[in-house]
Amino acid sequence: MFEKLKQYGDEFKTFAMRGNVIDMAVGIIIGAAFGKIVDSLVNDVIMPPLGWLLGKVDFSQLFFALPMDGKFVQYPSLEAAQQAGAVTINYGACINTIISFIMVAFAVFLLIKGINKLKADEKAQDATEAEDTTKECPYCYSTIDKRATKCPNCTADVA
Repeated sequence: MFEKLKQYGDEFKTFAMRGNVIDMAVGIIIGAAFGKIVDSLVNDVIMPPLGWLLGKVDFSQLFFALPMDGKFVQYPSLEAAQQAGAVTINYGACINTIISFIMVAFAVFLLIKGINKLKADEKAQDATEAEDTTKECPYCYSTIDKRATKCPNCTADVA
């Protein structure tokens, strides 16, 4: 039994120490931290002025209390409704979460767009470097090294 546990332990160690797993873990940790930054940006920087412009509305406090015992009760705040034990639909928090998601998605879009641009620039540079170091054989039209005096494909003398 202990041999089987040791085997599983060794397999897990091999799996966990692969580069992809560690890279993924780092990505998840950074993503969680980035999500907290975006949440703070939305809740503390963007939503207060937006709420002020829309008539001093605090989006995080927007809610709808479901009726209790068949009666609708008006509560002055979300906190008061929760303290009274009312079941609430917190649509203001949902609005904040949707805005946070849109901001994270847009940031990821910009990041991927930047990475793709860098990759395209790198490919173009590699192609340019390849053109500078190669030439075409005038007999078989294959690509050969610029320094070659004989084509490795057709064995023709090239100058």
